[in-house]
Amino acid sequence: MGMTMTQKILAAHAGLTTVKAGQLINADLDIVLGNDITTPVAINEFNKAGFDGVFHKEKIAIVLDHFVPNKDIKSATQSKQCREFANKYDILNFFDVGQMGIEHALLPEKGIVTAGDCVIGADSHTCTYGALGAFSTGVGSTDMAAGMATGKAWFKVPAAIKFELTGKFGPMVSGKDLILHIIGMIGVDGALYRSMEFTGPGVANLTMDDRLCICNMAIEAGAKNGIFPVDEVTRSYMKGRGSRTPVEYAADPDAEYEKTYTIDLSTLVPTVSWPHLPENTHPASEGADIAIDQVVIGSCTNGRLEDMEAAYNILNGKKVAKGVRAIIIPGTMEVYKECILRGWTTAFIDAGCIVSTPTCGPCLGGYMGVLADGERCVSTTNRNFVGRMGHTGSEVYLASPATAAASAITGHITDPRTV
Repeated sequence: MGMTMTQKILAAHAGLTTVKAGQLINADLDIVLGNDITTPVAINEFNKAGFDGVFHKEKIAIVLDHFVPNKDIKSATQSKQCREFANKYDILNFFDVGQMGIEHALLPEKGIVTAGDCVIGADSHTCTYGALGAFSTGVGSTDMAAGMATGKAWFKVPAAIKFELTGKFGPMVSGKDLILHIIGMIGVDGALYRSMEFTGPGVANLTMDDRLCICNMAIEAGAKNGIFPVDEVTRSYMKGRGSRTPVEYAADPDAEYEKTYTIDLSTLVPTVSWPHLPENTHPASEGADIAIDQVVIGSCTNGRLEDMEAAYNILNGKKVAKGVRAIIIPGTMEVYKECILRGWTTAFIDAGCIVSTPTCGPCLGGYMGVLADGERCVSTTNRNFVGRMGHTGSEVYLASPATAAASAITGHITDPRTV
């Protein structure tokens, strides 16, 4: 029996000719990632274990993004610990105020991750990099500590689910709508510890920003990772980024998949996840009676340039509804700068939005938009659990940037095709 794309990458990094689902392997790592919340815990474990060096100063990335610029004394202390560790071990891929971005938007942009890589990160949305044809997955801070010291990690090889994509999106439909549709279809545990492998002729019609968004939310279906084949879209994106040579893998024709789903992209509509699970999906057109207090456009899911453009195309020349707070957070400093150069930032402000420096901020109820009891938010983030963005009595509705921007204008959940 042949191997899936994920299994081929894991086999190569374990020095094996073949692996199968359920097999335990010890694999070499190309990148070990942490942020300002998880890295301090990893540093404590690193020191407790008696490690006195990192395996490779260029293969560790530490991105301060959750509470940066620091929001309080605790976050300042955590960031200081990260800075001291990065300086002590000369970590080259260290990103702080002025250079940082939201980690899963920043690493692809900088070319730190490339096709064929094996990546772990002490953040559950590390699965984002499957969009580049890499195996990437989230781990705990203890695994991050061991990875920084040894350059290796243990994995159980995942079984796979295939998503065969056909057709192309209609107007105002994007990768966010596709992944919400999939999670609504299979549930939040529908791909539990599985590799979600996307293939089919429809893949060619997805932009890199679509793919990054889709893989980012693979974890919301319980998946170990999500992954796309390397094609011309991938190669064009990677060209000129980073110094390492991409390695392309492809699934064998006889690779084994537990399930196969076929999805015609042309049939999808703007989709929203109602509280309090990402699987609770509805067409955006059903939300006209749901008044909102806040909109957030950003995060590691939807803070990229195409996301900003989708918001601009709807907000430009219009006004945010009275009583709605609209918060826009570009994913990286490069995206932020491009928004300024293109005049989008001015349009956002004229519409009544605020524009923030890159940060995870409100996504995890951190800062820059925490919700009070009874408040509702349409957000382009990735989770809408009880209390995720603030008070346990608040509600989060997950949506695409287009849907979020349209909802900001009307003051209720709105299909962007009607604005």
